[in-house]
Amino acid sequence: MARTKAASTRRFVRLRRLRAALSTREQPFDGWLLFAALALILTGWVMVTSASTEVAASLTGNPWYFSQRHALFVAMALLAAAATLRSPLAWWRANGPLLLLASMVLLLLVLLVGREVNGSRRWLSIPLLPFNLQISEVAKLCLIVYLAGYLERFLPEVRRSWGAFLRPLIVMGLIAVLLILEPDYGAVVVMTGCVMGMLLLAGAPWGRFVLILVAVGLLGFYVAIAEPYRLARLTSFSDPWADQFASGYQLTQALIAFGRGHWLGMGLGNSVQKLFYLPEAHTDFVFAVLAEELGLFGAIGVVGLFALLIWRALAVGRRAELAGLGFAAYVSYGIAMVIGAQAFINIAVSTGMLPTKGLTLPLLSYGGSSLLVSAAMVGLLLRVDIDTRQALRRAGPTAPREAAGRREPRINGQGVMK
Repeated sequence: MARTKAASTRRFVRLRRLRAALSTREQPFDGWLLFAALALILTGWVMVTSASTEVAASLTGNPWYFSQRHALFVAMALLAAAATLRSPLAWWRANGPLLLLASMVLLLLVLLVGREVNGSRRWLSIPLLPFNLQISEVAKLCLIVYLAGYLERFLPEVRRSWGAFLRPLIVMGLIAVLLILEPDYGAVVVMTGCVMGMLLLAGAPWGRFVLILVAVGLLGFYVAIAEPYRLARLTSFSDPWADQFASGYQLTQALIAFGRGHWLGMGLGNSVQKLFYLPEAHTDFVFAVLAEELGLFGAIGVVGLFALLIWRALAVGRRAELAGLGFAAYVSYGIAMVIGAQAFINIAVSTGMLPTKGLTLPLLSYGGSSLLVSAAMVGLLLRVDIDTRQALRRAGPTAPREAAGRREPRINGQGVMK
């Protein structure tokens, strides 16, 4: 008995030492958050290079064309992250409504003079940028900043009354109308999920969400069957092999890529599906090529990096909430929701769990707009983390517990405080 107890004590001590060695509590920022983001960006550059060489050689004569452009996007994304890292949170809080208004004006502008690709009008050509700017990506960040400021100002009302709860959803509805006209249904799903998630984490009664989800589900069902091409997408998603050379072609080719990968993959650069079989191999379906070349372990590694990034983003938000920094907390929660939702949908589409949505994989897929905004979000997360740690050090070691004791009372489904 004594020997067993001693062994258990040694294991406990080793676990505590390992946890202390991996902890970033005493560091100026969360190193694991930065590691996950940089690892995803570098992995994305490698996979975009591997997935695009044949397509680039066919289209431009230069097999490294997309790789070189993506390298430029990575450099611009790092500059954007550095800019948001150096910008004070007070600026974002003060300018949230203005940023939201600017994003809605741009969404309206893209409908009038935007560039149309594959039947969708989602991009604006800006002379100073080496790529067409996808406005919906910018709108995601602006919406998060606006809603974080709104929740900080009206948190008790949001928890208590329907009116304050519905105002952010009305704003989201206006943005959704503009996005549907492009059309960009994937962005609508991601942004709606982000708004609902931020309201839920803010402590709004969960009963309201049940009613809204039922209404949204019925509306989504109607929208899905209203147009023949949407219904075809749903049917091909449920059984892509039934029409594998037409509506189910892209998904079946992606599934073949996953099947070829097995456990360890075919080796970097040895994908067969990228040889003009799988459309959008370096953009929306880059995860399928990654699974083919790096296998199950490589795919799980990338999923693990996304899980680490989202976990640390939520931890940053929780730390800020306990420190009494409401705006910083809700910004972190919103960024975690957007990155998590978009990564989940992209991977689910690639593996056949969801219908095709046309969403990029954050920090990993080819595309200047997505990479630029995603990196800016990571920079803002690091800004929140640094400010929170500095505030906690100034307040002393008992500050988180005291802030937790001063939290606003929660409201249950009957409107009663508890």
